[in-house]
Amino acid sequence: MMYWDGGWAWMMFMPLLWIVLIGLVVWAVIRLTHHPAGHGDGPEHRWPQRETPEEILDRRFASGEIDADTYAEARQQLAAHRARPQ
Repeated sequence: MMYWDGGWAWMMFMPLLWIVLIGLVVWAVIRLTHHPAGHGDGPEHRWPQRETPEEILDRRFASGEIDADTYAEARQQLAAHRARPQ
């Protein structure tokens, strides 16, 4: 009785299986050990606070991006916008 044991197919499939298995192990180790900045449990790993429009305006004025007249006008517009009920 003749039968096919598929030995040649396994010889071609096994290296591919090992490559995939090793790749999954490497991916899992990297995924479990790598903590990007801004992620974590401690206070030093929290996302940075988002700047308010006033803080952005102050920073731009302090760096010299805008002049005093533009700064004063923008502050007035922001104050009027905040005072308006929504």
